Amino acid sequence: MRLTTRGRYAVTALLDLALQPADQTITLAEIAARQSISVAYLEQLFAKLKRQGLVSSVRGANGGYRLARSAHDIAVLEIIEAVNESVDATRCDHKGNCQNGAMCLTHDLWQDLSHHIEHYLAGITLASLVERKNVQAVVMRQNASPIDPSRLTLAGNLL
Repeated sequence: MRLTTRGRYAVTALLDLALQPADQTITLAEIAARQSISVAYLEQLFAKLKRQGLVSSVRGANGGYRLARSAHDIAVLEIIEAVNESVDATRCDHKGNCQNGAMCLTHDLWQDLSHHIEHYLAGITLASLVERKNVQAVVMRQNASPIDPSRLTLAGNLL
């Protein structure tokens, strides 16, 4: 099982949103600058996250994104699945045809592991991540570091 950057970045971006004031919209450029993720990649992810009802968007001068539901109601597994990721540790997508069309010796082991991972990630919400000490420490570090000037436009707005 390998979680790709798509799933990792989606969780990171939504955690970033969860850390912002709920009454504000946040631009993808702001998330990109804080989390070192390209805006183009975030656009792809947020299109999927929006379709799944995890984020909502506002257009206009004060536009951006916000969580569509409370951080208490959004589980990490839901975010990962929203961007078409899987936490399946089997090589056969749970079909049992892992060894030339038949079940391999370790199929049940990997299937059980997949279920444990799913259960674990389903039990972790964005709100519970926000409360973690290490997350708070990273937020303090990110807020203390200056914005990279190469990410600014002539008008002083983030790209």
